[in-house]
Amino acid sequence: MTSDYVGRGSSVPSRVSRQAPQLAVEVRLASVHLQRRLRAELPPEHVTSGQFSVLTLLDRKESCTPREIADHEMVQPPSMTRTIGLLEQAGLVERSEHPTDGRQVLISLTDQGRETVAETRRRRDAWLARQLKDLEPAERETLASATEILRRLAAQ
Repeated sequence: MTSDYVGRGSSVPSRVSRQAPQLAVEVRLASVHLQRRLRAELPPEHVTSGQFSVLTLLDRKESCTPREIADHEMVQPPSMTRTIGLLEQAGLVERSEHPTDGRQVLISLTDQGRETVAETRRRRDAWLARQLKDLEPAERETLASATEILRRLAAQ
């Protein structure tokens, strides 16, 4: 183990070839801390991170049944029913009839819900861009390479 350090102000020792278990811990912790910091950029409308996750799913998929949302979020349907109810009260989602199954409803974003997702993404991107601006060019290049690697890992 060397006494070199990764990045400015980092206390993580740099080793040319970290062992996979130690690197796994470091990547997981860094990811968790970055995600927590990005979550702080939620909109002031008091949307929780769990509710925002539902909004982003609906932004990607257009509409889903409550069961599909619950399955995606890995929660029980009664919990999702409460979440959807709160989002509906806030004017962020709306219900509509299912086109082929009269027993089902579809949940989709309202215009306000789409704007909330877009604004939150803008806030998060702006915060991260400000942080990246202060990095050295070589550090930004390292992050660009790491981003591609992380995408491949997440796709497995």
